[in-house]
Amino acid sequence: MLEVGPAWPGAVELTVAVEGEPVDVPALAYPALVGSPEPGDTVLLNTGALDLGLGTGGYALVVALPDRLPADPPPGPGHLVKARYSPLQATVLGADEQDSVYHGTLADADDLDGMPVVIADLHSALPAITAALLAERPGTRIGYVMTDGGALPLWFSRTVAALRAADHLIGSITVGQAFGGDLETVTLHTGLLAARHVLAADVAVVTQGPGNLGTGTRWGFSGVASGEAVNAVGTLGGRAVASLRVSEADSRPRHRGVSHHSLTAYGRVALAPADVVVPELPGPFGAEVTAAAKALGERHRLVRVSVDGLVEVLRAAPVRLSTMGRGLDQDTAYFLAVAAAGRYAATLLETP
Repeated sequence: MLEVGPAWPGAVELTVAVEGEPVDVPALAYPALVGSPEPGDTVLLNTGALDLGLGTGGYALVVALPDRLPADPPPGPGHLVKARYSPLQATVLGADEQDSVYHGTLADADDLDGMPVVIADLHSALPAITAALLAERPGTRIGYVMTDGGALPLWFSRTVAALRAADHLIGSITVGQAFGGDLETVTLHTGLLAARHVLAADVAVVTQGPGNLGTGTRWGFSGVASGEAVNAVGTLGGRAVASLRVSEADSRPRHRGVSHHSLTAYGRVALAPADVVVPELPGPFGAEVTAAAKALGERHRLVRVSVDGLVEVLRAAPVRLSTMGRGLDQDTAYFLAVAAAGRYAATLLETP
């Protein structure tokens, strides 16, 4: 290992020389799992994401420091095993398990008390949602619930680290097989309840972690979980606010206009009603989005939301906006659509 680079909560970037490779490669280590690398260390790498050229996960991942293994963690509370039966499975303390100080709070918790929950397909929606919500209603307590459709370690997300540092989030909760949040829970249901009753959030945002998976088939994409999230929110007495995945710049026809991910997740998977936010985008493209969203009106409430002034709000976001390698100027419609959901969620809250 040649050099230690930037670090953020839970992760550190490295530059590594790999035998037989002509150039050095970027790598990422999670010190809680493998220890803290130092220059000169030999590192065992998984290069799968790097070899595939993944835009989100373009790192080799450190599996171990074979010559300097970390000490065994001290015994302590926590019996939830996440990334189960993989070589780097993590044992964590779940907010909903018996050893937790929050177990009593969550043991019989069954209601979100009408809390708005903004649901999005992609992790890249998160900073746009929080920026718009806080511009509309400063001081709102926003909790982030990360599902396990993308990255499992929340530590991978520089976005979450930056939003926490900027006070755009009061905390994060990792659910299912995901781990590394401020709180851990077994399911999305207890994650939502923990957002409300442990973090005392006014609003929760649910997205997968970085690294959306899709196959170009109708059902083979990790974003189907957006529809399942609508069902969980409805079951628990929350107010589901469904953001649309919209693009005017994506080269793939299935994602242009309103993505088939949104139409399938909300139109087929979501059985509980949601407020589907339809952004009032300008011109023929805006009319195309409005027309496509009408298909969701049989099951859900369609809410038209102005996007006036949101570009300026998004330019002031504390993180660089990027989705599928496109920034705000390259895919403005995408960011406006998810920001509109944040703007709408703010209107569902009482005036502070």
